[in-house]
Amino acid sequence: MKLTNKNAAHLAEIFNALSDPNRLRIISILMKGERNVGDIAAGIELSESAVSHQLRGLRQMRLVWARKSGRQVFYSLDDDHVARLFQMGLDHVEHG
Repeated sequence: MKLTNKNAAHLAEIFNALSDPNRLRIISILMKGERNVGDIAAGIELSESAVSHQLRGLRQMRLVWARKSGRQVFYSLDDDHVARLFQMGLDHVEHG
């Protein structure tokens, strides 16, 4: 498999986005389904503003998706690829 410079750069950006422990903890919460910022913050014991900041970066990388309902914003994983990346990494860590 030949990896183009463009794809290599984008892949590196994704892995960089996943290199933060708080972002991984957010993804672990979203593995269970859609949540709002308050639920995520409570689940990982982080302030809502810190969670919002991390979600902004994850959203820009298209790792999470936001849905607005009234004044609430609900977040979920963008697609199954994100869940599989997370799960494969966790499996590797727990294996060794």
